Amino acid sequence: MFNGIIFNTGKIKTIKKYNKTILIGIKTKSRFSSKDLGSSISCNGVCLTLTKIKAGLIFFYISNETIKRSNFNNIDVGHLVNLEKSLTYGQKISGHFIQGHVDTTAVVKKIDIIDKTWLLKLQIRNNKFTKYLEEKASISINGVSLTISKISKNNLYLNIIPHTLKLTNLKSLKLGSLVNVELDIFGKYIYKYNN
Repeated sequence: MFNGIIFNTGKIKTIKKYNKTILIGIKTKSRFSSKDLGSSISCNGVCLTLTKIKAGLIFFYISNETIKRSNFNNIDVGHLVNLEKSLTYGQKISGHFIQGHVDTTAVVKKIDIIDKTWLLKLQIRNNKFTKYLEEKASISINGVSLTISKISKNNLYLNIIPHTLKLTNLKSLKLGSLVNVELDIFGKYIYKYNN
């Protein structure tokens, strides 16, 4: 479980493709030790297991299911990923509860800059998830906890403040970029209960 408050990013340094999985190596300033091996780390909003630490890199296997559902299908060496360690009991929750189970992806359709804040227009790629979108609801984009400011059909709008841009890989987005989307878990369960 994560809360989507990102303080660290990492840069993909190695990618090894197997038949149905990928092994990635990430360089980051965030500290990891042998005690972290086997723990869950949010990488661009995807809950991955830390499998190895070697030569200053942290390594993760990405399954075929994750590759199909996320933007890891388009990763390349040099890409920045948002990193967050899993929550511990008693830790302050500043964002919202995020499982790291990405629902789908969205495409960046428009970026407007107002003062130093970005207004993003995203289009959900799988229309079956648009029913869970609600104005002022929480949403995870590349693992970052954000608030939906407006909805229009299968598009959603988000305001990204300068502080968030500075600390995350959202500052690297451009038109056509693909982002990971995890919808609010409570919204999904309430919708299912009522239907």
